[in-house]
Amino acid sequence: MKRLLMLILLAVAASSAWAGLARPLAHDEAAEQRMLAITRNLRCLVCQDESLAASQAGLARDLRAEVRKLIERGYTNQQVIDYLVARYGNYVRFRPPFDAETWALWLGPYLLLFVGLGALGLTIRARRRRREAPLDEAELARAQALLARHGELE
Repeated sequence: MKRLLMLILLAVAASSAWAGLARPLAHDEAAEQRMLAITRNLRCLVCQDESLAASQAGLARDLRAEVRKLIERGYTNQQVIDYLVARYGNYVRFRPPFDAETWALWLGPYLLLFVGLGALGLTIRARRRRREAPLDEAELARAQALLARHGELE
């Protein structure tokens, strides 16, 4: 039993020593920096609120590898972005352009704000116009009796 435990500990120690230092992901440091610059502005399709550069999702790692390959093939930054947008749509961008597909995304919050302010204005206007109905004789007599009972009516 003691030998088995020693073998397991030796295997664990050897595997961690064998792992060594992390190798760089790209052969060229400039290409790696370009990849990071591009993927910081692109959305992880799995995480949705995290950039491709920061995400640890499997799809994000695959897309970073794809971006590296495109950079190595000589694509410009814009060509890489255009390739990913053509493949995944404008959703892959954190800041999609203002166009026919995304106008609601850009103008929607303002439209909702104006509709809400308009509804608030109409409600306030309607309340101001509404008059309270005067009390009839029975309600007036009841109110005077309540006030007299509490000594507030002279």
